Amino acid sequence: MAKRALITGITGQDGSYLAEHLLGLGYQVWGVLRHDSDPAASRIAHLVGDLSFTRAEFDDSASLLSAVERARPDEIYNLAGTSYVPTTWRHAELTTEVNGMGVLRMLEAIRVVCGLDESTAGGGIRFYQASSSEMFGKVTETPQHETTIFHPRSPYGVAKTYGHHITRNYRESFGMYAVSGIMFNHESPRRGSEFVTRKITLAAANIKLGHQDKLHLGNLDAQRDWGYAGDYVKAMHLMLQQPTPTDYVIGTGTLHSVRETARIAFETVGLDWRDHVVVDPDLIRPAEVETLCANPAKAHAELGWKPSLTFEELIQTMAEADLRRLSTG
Repeated sequence: MAKRALITGITGQDGSYLAEHLLGLGYQVWGVLRHDSDPAASRIAHLVGDLSFTRAEFDDSASLLSAVERARPDEIYNLAGTSYVPTTWRHAELTTEVNGMGVLRMLEAIRVVCGLDESTAGGGIRFYQASSSEMFGKVTETPQHETTIFHPRSPYGVAKTYGHHITRNYRESFGMYAVSGIMFNHESPRRGSEFVTRKITLAAANIKLGHQDKLHLGNLDAQRDWGYAGDYVKAMHLMLQQPTPTDYVIGTGTLHSVRETARIAFETVGLDWRDHVVVDPDLIRPAEVETLCANPAKAHAELGWKPSLTFEELIQTMAEADLRRLSTG
């Protein structure tokens, strides 16, 4: 019998790639939708006929419990939540509610459905929590690994840190197979346009086509460990196939700057980024994180996972995809 997976945040970048990956492995895939969400108008429009759906809200424990009871999954991937860090400063309470307390509510739903308490030895549904490199924030060491100290510098990072710790707490308290993937930045042509990599590739395409002239960016020297989202969802799946639940850092282990991203994107469409990029101080974060760079050695050794695309290939792919999309209307 085919395994069942339940994905929260299925209409997002990661959710869409994960759904594709799991369908390719023969899974029955369920997606959790918010009550106002239309899957046919999202990144998973091409998959709708192959998926099953249930609706729930992350501030509503009863709806999450109902979703788990209805889908009866073997695996749950919790990818839902606010993910654009600057926005979380404007919506700090909502960010904490969804990215923090929402994780607790989902873990409680699993505990109830599986009948787990302090006297049980675990079993049942396996749970993946999408943790984030933003938990490291003001870093204490570089690169960062699974035991690096957390010092988050945004409401997003703080909420993700809570979600990470409560996931580990349920694993240790109830024997639940619950793991967190500490994901460093991962991008793709499906990335939201508010994120800097996609903002850059979209602007390069628009400028090439004469739809705009300038691109406003913040700190050009900011560096990130950027990888391809399609690779990272494969790591998520691998984490739930291991004999013992444990957490993993997922990243490339290499750093690249916003400036370098702009250079590659504009070169891909035949332009010089210096003719079009304007530095805007208003776009610089209130508390910029330090150097976030992964040490994915544990994932390499235990999961056999490694990224398939280089950074340059990733940005080129995104810029080319945006140019094609905008050229065809």
